[in-house]
Amino acid sequence: NTLDVNSLHLSIRQPTNDNDDDDTETELKELPSDGVVVEIIPDREDVFICRGASQTTKEINDERQAEIDKEKEATKHLSKCVHFGCNNRFPKGGPYPVCNYHSSPPVFHETAKFWSCCPNKKAYDWEEFQRLPTCQKGRCTDVKDEEGGSQKQFLGGCDLRDKMNGPTLKSIDDFNASAAAGGSEGAPVLERLRHVLEELGVENELFDQVLGGIKKDVMEDSGSAEEDAGVMDEAMTVLGGKLKQSMKAIAVDQLRIK
Repeated sequence: NTLDVNSLHLSIRQPTNDNDDDDTETELKELPSDGVVVEIIPDREDVFICRGASQTTKEINDERQAEIDKEKEATKHLSKCVHFGCNNRFPKGGPYPVCNYHSSPPVFHETAKFWSCCPNKKAYDWEEFQRLPTCQKGRCTDVKDEEGGSQKQFLGGCDLRDKMNGPTLKSIDDFNASAAAGGSEGAPVLERLRHVLEELGVENELFDQVLGGIKKDVMEDSGSAEEDAGVMDEAMTVLGGKLKQSMKAIAVDQLRIK
């Protein structure tokens, strides 16, 4: 049968979060019909033909915003369980449902996906990872304990190497920055980045504004009521992903045919 171009659209596969790591889960992202090829398709990227009429950039953004608004409206009176591996939502203040969860964050390293508390049970695709059995049972909660508040939401290859190699000695400046942020490992990194970008011509005010917006989004997504070490570390990861995307965009622009 002849394909009907009016009922098809193009998509590329991208990470579901902003980190853009090679070992995180991915999803198909629709390409707008009015987009410029060298701007929306990275070099040597696979392109997929999918069912459904193509949409313009505005139509895609409007649809995405409508989904976000709908989800916020549906969950504004609900709390999300803070236990690793539990996606339950429940009314604020309870009742609290039964919870099956993990005691430690997940690890995404190369193609392997597993929970750090259950290292012998690994998966190699997202669906298989979601089916891995939990190791703890209790009641859902929306209150992080002291240990959980400083834990990363997920671990990667660097965390595994750090665990094998032992603790890394910090400079006095890094130690002070980490201590001031409640033990955050990301705080000294962000402070160094702030100074480096200032030398490159990026004003501190601009950096603070961008970082503040990212931390606000992280707090909303995680349900955190305050800016703790976990929020700071996750903000560092998100900002790193966005900077990587920007560098990729520059690289694509450099490949543009003059």
